[in-house]
Amino acid sequence: MPLWLIYHPPQTFTTPESKSALVKSITSIYTSSGLPAFYVVINFIPLSPDDNTFIGGEPSSARSKPFIRFVVEHIAVHVSQNPGRQERTIKRIDDALRPHVEEKGYDWEWHVDETPRALWKINGLVPPPFGSKAEKEWAELNRPVPWEEEEKEGNHKG
Repeated sequence: MPLWLIYHPPQTFTTPESKSALVKSITSIYTSSGLPAFYVVINFIPLSPDDNTFIGGEPSSARSKPFIRFVVEHIAVHVSQNPGRQERTIKRIDDALRPHVEEKGYDWEWHVDETPRALWKINGLVPPPFGSKAEKEWAELNRPVPWEEEEKEGNHKG
């Protein structure tokens, strides 16, 4: 499951359309690799720049551009141990975000943490291995459903 926390000043992402466009770009990073869309959870967290956001010890309101901070948790699939996957993921994230932040003149930063897959459940279910028949069923249904125990034997770490 990718969990995205988007910390942003209240004057950015102010319309449902701007949020929806960014959400679609982010979700496509994962669905294009076969992950179920419902794995992708995105939270917009508006922060008052004067009270809550400091960069280099100064309030972000002192900057000439809005600053957007993306914090991403990857659980379903890990890429840090595979340089090729890592490069593709970096490119996909940059390509997805660029039109929504860089091209609007915002300052931005992102990072990805990788949580162990063994510490993850959805609706009380252990998610099926990446690329498995059961995961493909979850993607098709766009929801978690119980799956057969014999598919769990692979214990794929993604």
